[in-house]
Amino acid sequence: MEMENRKIKVMSLSDHPMMPSGVAHSMRNILNKLVDSGKFEVLSLGGGVSKHPNYNPVFVKDGWVIYPIDDFGTQDIIRKAIREYRPDILLYQTDPRFFVHLHEMEHEIRQNVSTVWYGIWDNYPYPMFNKPVWSSVDHFVSISKVTQDCFENVVGDAVKSTYIPHSVNLNIFKKLPESDVEAFKRETLVGVHPDAFIAFWNNRNGLRKLPATLMMWWKDFLEENNLRGKAHLIMHTDPVDQAGQNLPAILKDFNFAEGDVIFSTTKVDELVLSKFYNMADVVVNIADAEGFGLGTLEALACETPIIVNMTGGLQEQVTDGTNWFGVGIEPASKIILGDVVACPYIYQDRISKGDFLAAMKKMYSMSKEDRNKLGSLGRKHVETNYNFDNLHEKWVNLLEDTYETNGSWPNKNFKSYEFTEI
Repeated sequence: MEMENRKIKVMSLSDHPMMPSGVAHSMRNILNKLVDSGKFEVLSLGGGVSKHPNYNPVFVKDGWVIYPIDDFGTQDIIRKAIREYRPDILLYQTDPRFFVHLHEMEHEIRQNVSTVWYGIWDNYPYPMFNKPVWSSVDHFVSISKVTQDCFENVVGDAVKSTYIPHSVNLNIFKKLPESDVEAFKRETLVGVHPDAFIAFWNNRNGLRKLPATLMMWWKDFLEENNLRGKAHLIMHTDPVDQAGQNLPAILKDFNFAEGDVIFSTTKVDELVLSKFYNMADVVVNIADAEGFGLGTLEALACETPIIVNMTGGLQEQVTDGTNWFGVGIEPASKIILGDVVACPYIYQDRISKGDFLAAMKKMYSMSKEDRNKLGSLGRKHVETNYNFDNLHEKWVNLLEDTYETNGSWPNKNFKSYEFTEI
């Protein structure tokens, strides 16, 4: 199909792109690239929360507007937006449980509009129950190698699929001059010794992220190695989150010393976040389920090594199969959990306290020069495999190709029927 002399219209559905979540962050970067290419205009339905402070449209830039919606909308909201905006492509992101209402509308939507799903799946076994929903799109884009492997083994080549992982802006997340980092450390950690060992944790305070477990194990690490006052864990999060735990209560009831754990609660921009990564000696993520884990990738871009659970997308960050860029902890147990609706079974990978303490001691015992070597290798890993510009150019090409191949109103490659021999 010859391209018309107009911009391709994309309607996105995800966490509100201006939220601090990893999904929002990656969608914001993708949509920025699409609009800046000059080939697309975007209308975003920004969800991911039950209620927004207000519902005023956000005009991000010329060619991109965001309309806040509760959760991930209703069929009527999506139907109305499609009818009035008449997009060429519907682009949506997150895992299947949030899009049941969307997949029930597959035939209604896809007869006119191509659908591209940026999908997340954390773990094995192969989720055979996802086959109907994973088969209900024109193109499936996998956020991690685990996701892509699961998709290929569940759906096969019946639906086009592409692996495009998260990426980071290497002009922002990079190694900073040591004098700048030392100044930031003095300003941020008043009273902390300049040579203190710093571990950094940057996640939402959610149950699967295991923040309370990390705190308790960190306390054991300090006590067993006589490191009180010499090592500090900074947790950049909301200490009291309805999705997680009351972390200050844990500090109080389990007799943490002042400075053992330091909460960073102020929302900061990427430039400041880069300073936190640079200030840290190691960045930690021991989540029992993690689609990708953007924070550790940002840390590697800043040449800071990581300690991670070998699960989901974390395992492809900490090693390229030959080199290591920190410590990857193999799960001590794989617990099968599920529910009766969206996910009958999936592994949750739990590491042991002993393995965590050994990993932390290994990182602490390294010389600064050895940690810097790990970090330097990590930066090269990010430059090679998670390059911001290269991966976002793939998005431009993929959506442009989708439009050229399928057209819109109607979607010429969608068949609402199939022939089956009986």
